[in-house]
Amino acid sequence: MLEILSLIRQDGDPKWCRSVPNWDRGPWLETLLGYRRARGNPRPRIISSHLPVQMFPKAFFSSKAKVIYTVRDPKDVLVSLFHFARIFRPYKDPGTLEEFMEKFLEGDGAKFGGIFGAFWGILLGISGI
Repeated sequence: MLEILSLIRQDGDPKWCRSVPNWDRGPWLETLLGYRRARGNPRPRIISSHLPVQMFPKAFFSSKAKVIYTVRDPKDVLVSLFHFARIFRPYKDPGTLEEFMEKFLEGDGAKFGGIFGAFWGILLGISGI
């Protein structure tokens, strides 16, 4: 999505995408560095976030900002997070994919899914996966 928006912002010219790193083009709102970078970027700004809507700054809701909400397939989220947990040292060993899925569905946020674990567990349950 960031690549598409970057190209739209530059009228299809890929030079900006190739020369400016992702974290500069679409900084993460929930990090202090990303917030500062976003405020310094020229308008129209591209801002990335994984924040739930209730944690967005209040000023966002009275602004003219446009939002593109992208949702990943919960199966893809599970598999991606499993492989990330296997290489990212702060996470404990995720065990097998089946063990990880059980923790993920339970919303074991302290170890893996954060505030998203229970949410994805509900979606996975609803979709019958």
